[in-house]
Amino acid sequence: MKFALVGNPNSGKTTLFNSLTGATAHVGNWPGVTVDKREGTYKKLKENISIVDLPGIYSLSPYTPEEVVSRNFIIDEKPDCVINIVDATNLERNLYLTTQLLEIDVPIIIALNMMDSVKKSGDEIDTKELAKNLAIPVCEISALKGDGIKELMEKAYEVAQTKRAGTTVLVHSDLGNLVKVTAEKLNDKQVSSPLFHAIKLIEEDSIEVSMHQDVLTEIEPLRATYTKNEFDGDFEGMVADARYKYITMHFNKIIKKANRNSNETTSDKIDKVLTHKIWGIPIFIVLMFIVFHLVFSEDLLFLNSLFGLEIRNSGWINFFTGMGYDGILEEAILNGEDAVLAGIPSLGVFLQSWMGWLTGSIIDLVRGWFANGGVDETWYAGLICDGLLTGIDSIFSFLPQILLLFLFISILEDSGYMARVAFIMDRAFRKFGLSGKAFIPLLMGFGCSVPAMMATKTLEDEKERDMTIRLAPFFSCGAKAPIWAMLATVVAGSFLGDIFVFSIYLLGIVIAILSALIIKAFSKKKDVPPFIMELPAYHMPQFKNLVAHLWEKLKHFLYKASTIITAAIILIWFLSNFEWAFWRGMVDDISESILADLGHVLQYVFYPLGWSMGSEGWKYTVASITGLIAKEDVVATMSQLGLEEGTIALSNAQIYAFAAYNLFTLPCFAAVATAKGESTKKGFLVTILWWLLASYVVSMVIYWIGYSFELFWWLGLIVVIILISLIIGLGFIVANKRKNKQEKRVA
Repeated sequence: MKFALVGNPNSGKTTLFNSLTGATAHVGNWPGVTVDKREGTYKKLKENISIVDLPGIYSLSPYTPEEVVSRNFIIDEKPDCVINIVDATNLERNLYLTTQLLEIDVPIIIALNMMDSVKKSGDEIDTKELAKNLAIPVCEISALKGDGIKELMEKAYEVAQTKRAGTTVLVHSDLGNLVKVTAEKLNDKQVSSPLFHAIKLIEEDSIEVSMHQDVLTEIEPLRATYTKNEFDGDFEGMVADARYKYITMHFNKIIKKANRNSNETTSDKIDKVLTHKIWGIPIFIVLMFIVFHLVFSEDLLFLNSLFGLEIRNSGWINFFTGMGYDGILEEAILNGEDAVLAGIPSLGVFLQSWMGWLTGSIIDLVRGWFANGGVDETWYAGLICDGLLTGIDSIFSFLPQILLLFLFISILEDSGYMARVAFIMDRAFRKFGLSGKAFIPLLMGFGCSVPAMMATKTLEDEKERDMTIRLAPFFSCGAKAPIWAMLATVVAGSFLGDIFVFSIYLLGIVIAILSALIIKAFSKKKDVPPFIMELPAYHMPQFKNLVAHLWEKLKHFLYKASTIITAAIILIWFLSNFEWAFWRGMVDDISESILADLGHVLQYVFYPLGWSMGSEGWKYTVASITGLIAKEDVVATMSQLGLEEGTIALSNAQIYAFAAYNLFTLPCFAAVATAKGESTKKGFLVTILWWLLASYVVSMVIYWIGYSFELFWWLGLIVVIILISLIIGLGFIVANKRKNKQEKRVA
């Protein structure tokens, strides 16, 4: 059997799906579109049930790919049962979708979710009366706590055994006769779910009109009798109004509100602070800084910087640094000094150190095995130890930090806070030619640019979709995190590492905003409408959901590590260990390799950016180029070329410029391919040029500003003032352009 989960966004549908399917869940794409297809198996009934989690939607009108996917699946695939998840705290809004689902010939059951929140507030819902009015079963559940889920599935299994004919709440409205006549005509043509198709045809739904133009012509005289009313022939508006009138008339009575002195909920009180028009964005920035501090800081709570905390006990140093993995003890012994650990590392750095110790120990073990066999000089020993294992070590040692970062972001998402951030950002985004709706894909860019670009399908406007795709890689993805983590260990003495990493993420957001300003200044694109979304109530994140999020990220990372990244590491090892006449054997010095020759040629292209200067500049050039395969390869390549903490000889300005280039340049090949599939042809070409230009210009500007400060502080200050003046001037151009548009509309 196959059950479909249908519901509004933020109704708890995904939480229920995770509870039902657990480890059996897998994610793909629906045919022809990039909307996520989530499937899993429920195994606690007489037979295994296939669960399909349909995209969150507000209606079954074909305005977005999500709505088309959901209606086509229910109508064409004919699931054995549709489980309609309804948010009990927003009953009236959620029932609008329910009234449309009822019109399809499919067994349906209502999962009345968040009933624990309803009872906690003192409200009551008469579920028996609700079930009577809808003529379908209603089960009370709490997907977050797991309450009532077993009973829901048992009832759904029972409901699935019996066929069901569609019904409509419009039957007693003014449109009742028109609906009846249209449905009869479609039934005569043996159309399945004739009631649903009849109502959509009356609304002049584009899909229905294309399929049943003849029936629309037949009912046109009857439709014409309804044109003289306040809707002036807008049948879609008439149908929506009839639905809401029915919901208000019949379902308000089943809700008994508690006698409270104030209707203000706890979420409302929290929102007064977190969504404040002045403090909302600063609070978000502070929260994100705290996250980055806990993940990347080597001086937790600035205990060393502020209070001079130092650890000299070798046992504690080993504990905090993964058995001295970062070389503190070894370096101290070589220099005849006392080992000192300045401050306590954050949780992310602590876990990274121990992961590095683990992977390093495995490499030593394998290397020892080769040495014992007397073949440590062979090419395959070098490939395995110095190539494959060392490259993978350089990536996997940062895996704990990446997963920890994803964990914190998932907590903010599952708590309901990130939905507020989208609401906050809408006010600002509209000024740059984007809606708050675009913030969701951009935010996903912090995880991976590929799903971020796929998520732009929800944006109806082509130009807004192209711009969002263009800006998505500027929101630093998880694949770039190893680059920042590695550079953070060498910039400014390493103890400003968390500030460095935070500033990189912030730089991406700033340049994305400037890019949007520039594009809007020279674009004829109209202003976008405001973003409307339902803000879910705040709640504690569910442990199962957090684990599921992390597992998806880990699987994605491991897949890349076992395929693309591994292949790239082997390629880099080959290019760095062989000359053009590779049959002569391995080279003794990497400077004689194929990779060195390529780097020496290309490094001159990047000379104005600062970081490719000098005798080792070609190494950074090669590392940046291999990052096109997968951004994790930047770190792997640098490790292959001997660029690690202690060997990177770049100034802070050069390091920052190098980081900026890798942040803004072309993302990985997978993301480029996704951008091509999701953009218009012209939009994709502009996007590619924009990435190349932005990375080159921003990296160059950062280097020369830093270099100016290194020469004379006042020179650097002058350059910064000029740059800020240019940005302010650009802002005025956009503001005046917007003002002129508004004046023309008024005129």
